[in-house]
Order: sequence, then structure tokens, then C-alpha cells
Amino acid sequence: MSIMDILQMRRKDAMPAPEDALPGRSDRMPVTHAHTVLGNPLEGPFDPSLEVAMFGLGCFWGAERVFWKVPGVFTTAVGYAAGFTPNPTYREVCSGQTGHNEVVLVVFDPAKVSFADLLKVFWESHDPTQGMRQGNDMGTQYRSGIYTYSVAQAEAAEASREEYNERLSAAGYNAITTEIIDAPEFYYAEEYHQQYLDKNPSGYCGIGGTGVACGIGTGVSA
Repeated sequence: MSIMDILQMRRKDAMPAPEDALPGRSDRMPVTHAHTVLGNPLEGPFDPSLEVAMFGLGCFWGAERVFWKVPGVFTTAVGYAAGFTPNPTYREVCSGQTGHNEVVLVVFDPAKVSFADLLKVFWESHDPTQGMRQGNDMGTQYRSGIYTYSVAQAEAAEASREEYNERLSAAGYNAITTEIIDAPEFYYAEEYHQQYLDKNPSGYCGIGGTGVACGIGTGVSA
């Protein structure tokens, strides 16, 4: 059976076993330009005064734009994380055979915007109850996820999930399916995906919230 046959047969809404994941490659995706909106580098090392967060909330084109609009965010980049395949390509991630999620790396100045503020933006910008999908986008790469870089981030994320789950339940939604795990390695996506909706303002977004307010942070309009 060819690789293409396996890819076509594989259910895209179920995580592959690590031994079944695509092998990937050792070469990293090149990162050659600055952020097209914010003008700052996409790749570190960053100033020690800055902090890093990582979120998955559906198609990363629209998700990245949500965060680059937040005052206090230094830079954003899109990529792949929380799967098994090293340095995957977009096509491989879309196959369902890498286990990766489409994610946004958010580098921010905690003196200007808090992690709690970013959590509020995260929760209110998508429907976190949909499992391996977000709206019409279906597959493991569209799952809701928070990938934490410290104990403090993990505790804040867990508390916010519990709080928002209560609000969604009261509004008639199912339980939140968002995964919260220690931040895995972030693999940069191809250059044409970076700040895609700045380069293509009429491009597909796919991001939309439930309309239920989250009771943490100060809130920033997306």
C-alpha cells in the first residue's frame, strides 16, 4: 500500500499512533522575514522581558490575526505543534498523519498585556467545545489547545477553562474539549502562511466565537 493510499484512508479526526505518524525531516522550515504587520522578528531569541504563549483555535490564518491585533503583543507566528512528525509540511499536517495542531506562537510584553488577557481573547475567539474541528474545518489540526510555558501559565489556563466551561454550559453548550499541556516544540509553518491575512486581506478566516463572554482578563477586541 502506498503512502497516498494510507493518507486517503486515515480518518482525519483521530490522532495517529506515534508509530504510524509520518517521518518528517531534520531540516527546519526557514524563517527569513520580519512580521509584516508588527515589524518585529518572528524567531528568537527574544528580549528576556518578553514572554511566550502558544494557542490552537482553528485555522491559523485567522487565529494569528486575532492575536497580532492585541496591544502589547510583540510578534506572532504560525506553525505546527503537539504532534509527532518533526518539521512537517502543511500538506502533511492536513493529511491527519502527523498529530500536529495548527497553532499561533504569541510573544508578548507582560507589562502591557497579561497572559490572562490573552486567555480571554483565546476563549472568546472560537468555539472550544467542538473536538477535532472548528466550524467547517475538520481534522486534528483544528483542535482547541493551550500550550503552556510555565506552571503559572498552566494554572491560569486550567482555572480559565473551568470558569469558561461553566459559562458555556449555562448557555447550552457542550463541555470544553480544549487540551492544556506543556508547550511542545514549535515548528514554523511555511513562509506564505505567516501573516497570511495581512498579505491576503480577503482570504479565508474561519475564526468565530460563541458570543459567550469570558470572565477573566480585561478583554481586547479582535
